[in-house]
Amino acid sequence: FLPHGIVEPYSDMELKPLWLTRSVQSQQESNQNDRCLIAIPAGINQKKSVDALMKKFLAENFTAILFHYDGKVNEWNDLPWSKSVIHIAASNQTKWWFAKRFLHPAVVSMYKYIFLWDEDLEVDNFNPRRYLNIVKSERLEISQPGLDPKLSEIHHPITVRKKTGNFHR
Repeated sequence: FLPHGIVEPYSDMELKPLWLTRSVQSQQESNQNDRCLIAIPAGINQKKSVDALMKKFLAENFTAILFHYDGKVNEWNDLPWSKSVIHIAASNQTKWWFAKRFLHPAVVSMYKYIFLWDEDLEVDNFNPRRYLNIVKSERLEISQPGLDPKLSEIHHPITVRKKTGNFHR
């Protein structure tokens, strides 16, 4: 038999100390209502882009997971935020391979919003909190920020950002 508290029906991707103090526990409990998760496939060649993404999202209290499809994890240790995110490595895998295995409903159900983004998205003019406000006000269940064709590679025309309004369908 396993000790009490080891087996749980649900989990999350929050990093927790081995021993919780009352202040840490109360802080974690206060952040439970609006938990957000961002998961990004990350190759070392896109380190600069991923760094920009992480700075934006971690500043807004997102929990972050990097899926290292090139197997290179230690090369990220020089970034100040590296130890505060979860690193999962498996060489030559796609974001969907990682998502299927590590973003299981029993884990992600604790999060109100889940972002599964490509590593090369331009975020210079992106504000995660503003985006979430639009998602909430429009009651969107699935969404993607519009892409600027001058800054991002466009694979599907519907993903091009329109200049009018907050969103388009």
